[in-house]
Amino acid sequence: MHLLTPARSVLLAMTLTAVVPVMAQQSQQQQRTAPTASTEEVPTAPSAPAPTAGAPNFPPVDPGNFTAASPSKETVNAFLQQLWGYDPDRVWQVQAIQKTAAPGVSKVTVLAAQKTNPQQIGSLQFFVTPDGQHLISNEVMPFGARPFDAARKVLQASANGPSRGAASKELLLVEFADFQCPHCKEAQPTVQRLLADFPNAHFVFENLPLTSIHPEAYKAAAYGVCVAKLGGNDAFFQYAETVFTNQASLTPEAAATTLNDAATKAGVDAAKAAACADSPEARGAVDASLHLAQELNVNETPWLFINGRGLPLNSVPYETLKKIVEFQAQSDK
Repeated sequence: MHLLTPARSVLLAMTLTAVVPVMAQQSQQQQRTAPTASTEEVPTAPSAPAPTAGAPNFPPVDPGNFTAASPSKETVNAFLQQLWGYDPDRVWQVQAIQKTAAPGVSKVTVLAAQKTNPQQIGSLQFFVTPDGQHLISNEVMPFGARPFDAARKVLQASANGPSRGAASKELLLVEFADFQCPHCKEAQPTVQRLLADFPNAHFVFENLPLTSIHPEAYKAAAYGVCVAKLGGNDAFFQYAETVFTNQASLTPEAAATTLNDAATKAGVDAAKAAACADSPEARGAVDASLHLAQELNVNETPWLFINGRGLPLNSVPYETLKKIVEFQAQSDK
């Protein structure tokens, strides 16, 4: 996984593995000496059955720990439903929403567990900004009942790279990738599986060349822009497949030949593609994709947005990724 900044460990923890597990007995003991929160039903995914006798025994909650005016428990639950609702085995309970010494900043404490492993309960804590739009833990993330809507709107309007799949952007998948990134090459079969499993998805490829570590990536991206301009979307994806296949040849000595060969295989005049790749127009298109990534705080490749929900593409087991796509598609109807 290639990074622009440190990996989103909190995002991974919250979306994929929930929280660090602790024994329920230990968690209950901590609750005797630490603030607890209000009583409420444990929310689950809409299609999930009600908790059974095997459900986790969350410790009692104390209404006195809900001292902050915002966010509300309903908003926190809605946010967690957006993060975790794809997994019907996961249950949680909001334990506290408390004021902090920073005006308007609230501290949220949540307990979570899996129904299939109710003996282990995890604890998650994060801070919510005064505007209610972001949470802070080890990093800043979007927050709210619909945390991914803002990114989704940006992508629907500005993700203009080569595309394939359905014409409608109702289910929008956007990959940010670097042609010289080995992990991006590894991710391409996963993209192909997603497109086969979700023919209703509109897929967009956006360039994110990490030039500090991949000196030929920007040139490969510019060539790709020109192949798409000269030959269309199908030509671009043929070009991309060839470049990833021959990625080891993206060296200062061999890159020009490799990219020309890929353009030719895509059915495009290689000389025209090369001339175009040196143009301000081509560089402007690559820079626009870079700026889009910066606006969305994309900090590694390959990165996939599913209706605005960002995930590190190679870090998610395919069956989990598929569940998340299904969940987002249903949630965003």
